[in-house]
Amino acid sequence: MGRMSRRGFTVAAAGVMSAMLTTGEAAALDDAAASGSRPKREFRGMWIATVANVDWPSAPGLDPARQRAELRALLDAAVRSRLNAVLLQLRPTADAFWPSPYEPWSEYLTGAQGGDPGWDPLAFAVREAHERRLELHGWFNPYRIANHTDPGRLIPTHPARLHPDWVVPYGGKLYYNPGLPEVRRFVQDAMLDPVARYDLDGVHFDDYFYPYPVAGERFDDDAAYERYGAGHADRAAWRRDNIDKLVRETGQRVKRRKRHVRFGISPFAVWRNSTTDPRGSHTRAGVQTYDDLCADTRTWVREEWIDYIVPQVYWPIGFPAADYAELVPWWARTVRGTGVHLYVGEALYRAGDPAQPAPWQDPAELSRHLTLCRTHREVLGNVYFSAKPLLADRIGAMDRVVHDHYPRRVRPPR
Repeated sequence: MGRMSRRGFTVAAAGVMSAMLTTGEAAALDDAAASGSRPKREFRGMWIATVANVDWPSAPGLDPARQRAELRALLDAAVRSRLNAVLLQLRPTADAFWPSPYEPWSEYLTGAQGGDPGWDPLAFAVREAHERRLELHGWFNPYRIANHTDPGRLIPTHPARLHPDWVVPYGGKLYYNPGLPEVRRFVQDAMLDPVARYDLDGVHFDDYFYPYPVAGERFDDDAAYERYGAGHADRAAWRRDNIDKLVRETGQRVKRRKRHVRFGISPFAVWRNSTTDPRGSHTRAGVQTYDDLCADTRTWVREEWIDYIVPQVYWPIGFPAADYAELVPWWARTVRGTGVHLYVGEALYRAGDPAQPAPWQDPAELSRHLTLCRTHREVLGNVYFSAKPLLADRIGAMDRVVHDHYPRRVRPPR
């Protein structure tokens, strides 16, 4: 969800890289690879990030013809890699990549917030994706307003300017306050507008709910807690309830509008460490979504408030603090017995990055991830972050995945 990445938070790890797999795990992987079994349907997705022009458009202010050509190139790359879905970021910072009645045009399109690009990027994206037999999931960030703390840099008609009481500065950014019911209703209205107006296949949230902790700072929601926090054990429980309501209500509203549209979330992969909660994973992550982001991702699955979950398992097999081979089975157990699909988020952007540890310099690491996933019937697919790294494929890691696991295109599961 690397560089200014939504995936920028890693865990504190002690020691060196451990052995890649236990003997039993290695044997299971060998058996899976030797069986030659291929799923008839699986989700093969790619995130296309627009925030700060990470993937698309390559720069703000490009002419529409160049923007369209760049998006076509990314969609063509997805087809070449035998993928079947793209998750396109449509609302990166309380803005829009479609003509929204709620929020301004994104500055990442034109270079100026509110500037009309002269065309409808979402209509184009839906048409081009479907022509290539790719699902198009709209990816939304619910609460982030800006990657700075100056409301004066927002256009005068921005909802955050019109409702300054909705806004909380924190960690160098501006956020809508999740504790205000009017905020929750507004962000849902803004995000659901394109569901009614376009042929989207899915609605997708990333990992930002309450913001990631910033040392020495506090998220100032005192007034909202005083007004709405009664009946909750503490502030953390109230905050979790706020996010639970967002998730539950969004899922319900999506289905009321278009029942076939699927609702999914890609959280940070560690719900809780087992040292914090015996139901948690055997990890030593420095961030736990339940405690630090007030996002009870396990409950969302168990209560079936979402259709699919894509935990960002952005570490290699054998990583001591957060082992891929520990987290995938944990999530498989978590979705077991529910109707929620499990797709695993993959850190393609780390493959071949010289700043990353040794496993990410091995072109076979990602392929091993999929081999491990195939040993868990609950895993119904994988999603890759993100489009530009897939296009570049620095060390051939994606080519290896395609060669080893994607002999032909398949349809997504339903």
